[in-house]
Amino acid sequence: MNLGKAEEKFAVYLSRRGMKLTSQRRLILAEFYKSEEHLSAEDLYRRLLGLDASIGQATVYRGLKLMRDAGLARELRFGGDVTLFEAHMESAHHDHLICEECGKTVPVLDEHIEHLQADLAARHGFKLTAHRMYLYGICPDCRGGARRP
Repeated sequence: MNLGKAEEKFAVYLSRRGMKLTSQRRLILAEFYKSEEHLSAEDLYRRLLGLDASIGQATVYRGLKLMRDAGLARELRFGGDVTLFEAHMESAHHDHLICEECGKTVPVLDEHIEHLQADLAARHGFKLTAHRMYLYGICPDCRGGARRP
């Protein structure tokens, strides 16, 4: 979903709840959609401070929650205390590799694994409607940059 469509969907969602798409909510949405990373509310807040010094951390947190409720963001919990958010793109299903040392997350998509998951579900009589797969390990940076298994 491009930013224009996301903004339109957000405006409709807010309007139905008697809320407005304020300039700060528009800025939160734009900066969030511009990022290709998984962001915490704190990460996004720090980025936005450079664009609008009057924006508050609570405003960013509430904006992310509204975007989640509107179907524009996904909330991710990989363990630990930090909740991350990613833009909910219409056809961008992916799984995640997560570093147990630094918390780095890498989105991955492997069609072979997707087919294996569907076959496994079918063998047990399930029709998959959704799934999440998190693979935990140690990233190359935390292993000293070495590319070893």
